[in-house]
Amino acid sequence: MKYVYSGAAALLISTAPALAGGIDRSGQFLGPLWEPGDYAEFSWTLAKPTLSTNTLNLGAGPSNTGDVAGTYNSVGLAYKKQFNENFSGAVMFGQPFGSDISYPGAADGGSLYLQGTGAEIDTQEVVGVVRYVFPQSGFGVHGGIRALSTTAKADLGGAIWDARGIDGYHLDIDRETDFGWLAGVSWEKPEIAARIALTFNSSITHDFDTIQSIPGMQVPEDITEVKMPKSVNLEFQTGISPTMLVLGSIRWVDWSEFKVRPSVLGGTSLTHFEDSTTYTLGVAKKFTDQWSGAVSFQYEGGGDGVGTPLSPYEGRKGITLAAIYTQDNLKITTGISYVRLSQSDVGIGDPGERLVVGETDDRKGWGVGVKVGYSF
Repeated sequence: MKYVYSGAAALLISTAPALAGGIDRSGQFLGPLWEPGDYAEFSWTLAKPTLSTNTLNLGAGPSNTGDVAGTYNSVGLAYKKQFNENFSGAVMFGQPFGSDISYPGAADGGSLYLQGTGAEIDTQEVVGVVRYVFPQSGFGVHGGIRALSTTAKADLGGAIWDARGIDGYHLDIDRETDFGWLAGVSWEKPEIAARIALTFNSSITHDFDTIQSIPGMQVPEDITEVKMPKSVNLEFQTGISPTMLVLGSIRWVDWSEFKVRPSVLGGTSLTHFEDSTTYTLGVAKKFTDQWSGAVSFQYEGGGDGVGTPLSPYEGRKGITLAAIYTQDNLKITTGISYVRLSQSDVGIGDPGERLVVGETDDRKGWGVGVKVGYSF
């Protein structure tokens, strides 16, 4: 039971956030830490979102932006060491946050209102975590350090921004690495393949060296402070038969503290995210000694129902299927996810002064993932 879960749950989580809350991509879960013995893994995920917006008639007639979401992939590496019966540790690499939005020009089927608008955010994270299990109790504690490296760039283009005098605005944020921490508790009962784990991830503050430009205007280099959000993860599982178990997770992220406020924009943030809570519930089934499978469903509320041009969606529902092949110490897991995004308006400006400029049209995403794990 435990061996089936470890592969299924990790892929159910890693392929599901093709379009999760804010700029979430990985979920920051600690799957390798729960593996038995010494363990190493490699994972790869590919996501293909499709997202477009119908802009309102703001003077030049309504139009559609065309697909603005870029395909992306991410990789993960992990090594877990079991030092003794009660003490273990792991080192993990991942890409927890990201964004790839680009509005095509009107000549390429895009909208005059937002052509040239876009954003790219890239993160890389190394996590070091240790865990201690209290003897004969099932209870454990874990904690560690997160090193997060982030870089980003953004462009504002089209008639909407031209009306505000910032058409052609470009933001370039140099890569910055800063540190945060994590801490949590867990409980296990191996006899029924039961586990529950709660983890808190602290926020991480970056002070970015920033280059900004606007056509016809001289803009000095600056420092932009951005707080990457804190989060809480709850993971759980329990066996319901010798070959089947129920598994799930709840993830809350404090996205309201994630603001990008370049000085040239007078304090207006380029991002306006609501806090997100993502629920995942599924079952895993062992069919033979080599083959197992799993299915899960995801739900995330829609917040205030208003996205931004750089993140034009709020809320989602999804389904993920996974297959696990096990041979001796080798385990290969594959998964596929489909996500349907909630209908939302698209607005610009801070809440309270927001101007709605459109509403989402086509809004879905596919994700596939592969993970190879080896126990030794």
